[in-house]
Amino acid sequence: MTASLIDQAFKECKAEGRPALLTYTVAGDPTKKKSLDILKAISKNVDIIESGMAFSTPIADGGDIQTSAHRAIQAGINLNETFKIIKKFKKTKYPRPVILMGYWNLILQFNENNFIKMCKKSGVSGLIIVDLPHPENKAFAKKCKKNEIVFVQLLSPTTSKSRMKQIIKDSDSMIYYISQSNTTGGKLKVPPKDILKNYYKIQKLAKNKNCVIGFGITDKNISKFKSANGVVVGSLNSKIITNSIEKNHNPVIKLDRMIKKLKNKII
Repeated sequence: MTASLIDQAFKECKAEGRPALLTYTVAGDPTKKKSLDILKAISKNVDIIESGMAFSTPIADGGDIQTSAHRAIQAGINLNETFKIIKKFKKTKYPRPVILMGYWNLILQFNENNFIKMCKKSGVSGLIIVDLPHPENKAFAKKCKKNEIVFVQLLSPTTSKSRMKQIIKDSDSMIYYISQSNTTGGKLKVPPKDILKNYYKIQKLAKNKNCVIGFGITDKNISKFKSANGVVVGSLNSKIITNSIEKNHNPVIKLDRMIKKLKNKII
């Protein structure tokens, strides 16, 4: 099997001696058109795009991302429209690998086989399903692998060592380490050195896999995580979109500036 676009992105970043920059925005926020414009603008400085599937009850997400999801739903987003945005994005100048992130219920309602089919058709490279833990996700992860879609397993500070070993063993080429046990967007309550201490333990067990750190990463602390394979910035982006709307500014320009700033901090 050929290396996935996600693997290639990590490889290129390693060659440049820096972590991959992954950014999360909710598909369809603030509108379907603006959402695509945001992806086009930020893709110049982003290595991997995480696109959120808007859901009415996003249990793992804090206020900023919940606001984004609500706004996207109000603007008429659904899974079919999400796939359309991704398909259009994949035809642009910087068609970065796209990881879809969301909740299992959405996929069940859509039908999991149809969902995988649409992922392939629109150019999705990976999936993160926050409420489908290991080992319950093994059958679906197997389907993803068969269709050359990277199913990203999640690890957290509370994952026991034996469970961690099993998850790593069953994982595809990318793992997501949740830096702290709370919803997205919470302030980083754990010192970066303690997060990295746990992260290095994972890296040691997952030598041939790419492990990213997410939850609580902002422009204020991103430079502390330069030694990671990748860093994920999400809630900050939702906050910028909300602030831009409130102040009648263009969220595309504001986000583009922030992503440039983030990239410069990890070079």
